[in-house]
Amino acid sequence: MFDALLTKEKQIAVIGLGYVGLPIALAFATRFRVVGFDINAERIAMLQRAEDPSREMPTEAFQDADITFTANPDDLQQAHFFVVAVPTPIDDYKVPDLKPLLRASEAIGRALKPDDYVVYESTVYPGCTEDDCLPLLEEHANLKLGVDFKLGYSPERINPGDKSRPLSSIRKVVAGNDAEAAQTIAEVYGSIITAGVYVAPTIKVAEAAKVIENIQRDLNISLMNELAIIFDKMGVDTQEVIKAASTKWNFLPFTPGLVGGHCIGIDPYYLLYKSRQLGYDPQVINSGRRINDGMPAFVATKLVQKLLQKDKDLRQTKVLVMGLTFKENVSDIRNSKVADLVRELMKYAINVHLVDPHASPNEVAQEYHMTLMDRPSSQYDAVIVAVGHDEYKILDIPYFKSLMNGAPILLDIKGLFQVDAEAGIDYWRL
Repeated sequence: MFDALLTKEKQIAVIGLGYVGLPIALAFATRFRVVGFDINAERIAMLQRAEDPSREMPTEAFQDADITFTANPDDLQQAHFFVVAVPTPIDDYKVPDLKPLLRASEAIGRALKPDDYVVYESTVYPGCTEDDCLPLLEEHANLKLGVDFKLGYSPERINPGDKSRPLSSIRKVVAGNDAEAAQTIAEVYGSIITAGVYVAPTIKVAEAAKVIENIQRDLNISLMNELAIIFDKMGVDTQEVIKAASTKWNFLPFTPGLVGGHCIGIDPYYLLYKSRQLGYDPQVINSGRRINDGMPAFVATKLVQKLLQKDKDLRQTKVLVMGLTFKENVSDIRNSKVADLVRELMKYAINVHLVDPHASPNEVAQEYHMTLMDRPSSQYDAVIVAVGHDEYKILDIPYFKSLMNGAPILLDIKGLFQVDAEAGIDYWRL
């Protein structure tokens, strides 16, 4: 398989061309022939013009790439090595929504041929690849794993917005249904990953390794969020505490914040779901999720308290929220906890204005039914800097005061600014 891919006798297909799929597709296209497939025809049209809808990949990354972008599932018939990078979200009840993954498996099954490979990159609970996806592949292809085709898993490790760690510099974990599959998958990925490849002993181990990477971060941040709540009641600056504690070599300087996005805020629910199916209700993971999911309400309550202390009529107040994407310097608004913060403020009948230089107004309207303003207005009762975009880091206190009325309140969720007591502004940071 590897030699046939190198000589371009056979092709790779990447299914799902978002934050994960597009970088891997373009990286593969520097060595192999690639079919880039996505069900979103509008996205495909942009990619055909060498435009990344997520604004992560530069135009140069498309140049000289041996790739064909398509929304036609029939084009998958040309491929022999399939890489699945579709989203794995949760539903309104925080239960894993496998529909994109299962639909992709069905489409691949209809294109699957003897001796083909299928590798999943989407984040799932251990066992999902073999228990949920494999039966669909076999059913729609009328083929048998191990006899007719090979199966693998290689968890994505893309860090959106991080230009210092491109795909090739992040070591890749791979696994296959047998030793031959694992070796071939390692060769294919190893040809584009300069940091090297780690071969996990089983697909379940590789799946579990991915999901605990994000659970660990989720729990560390939840600890800092809980500490921030405690320290706030004590009148202690959490950021100063972290700075002092960081002087010890083995202290891990995690910081409090709003935990959203399509990884840290989602992946723990996949392991929670599977664990409960097996009769065990995780205590620590669930507690961390509960704390992090509760932070938008905590921040909203803090602002309401400050407004009331200044004798503000909440129904007459106007608040500016700066930043909606799930993290700094990206356009991705999926599972943004800033949206939850806005909803919490609106429960108090507060008039909320929302700006973000990276987010798409159309996507914000479609996803959250909220309006993204082109620029801030004036005479705000408070400003919340919710996301640490570079555009916000260069702002100063006089600028924020110019946006507000005579009793300015600034909530700095990311701790971007240093404010003196004499600055004439009611300043609070998480």
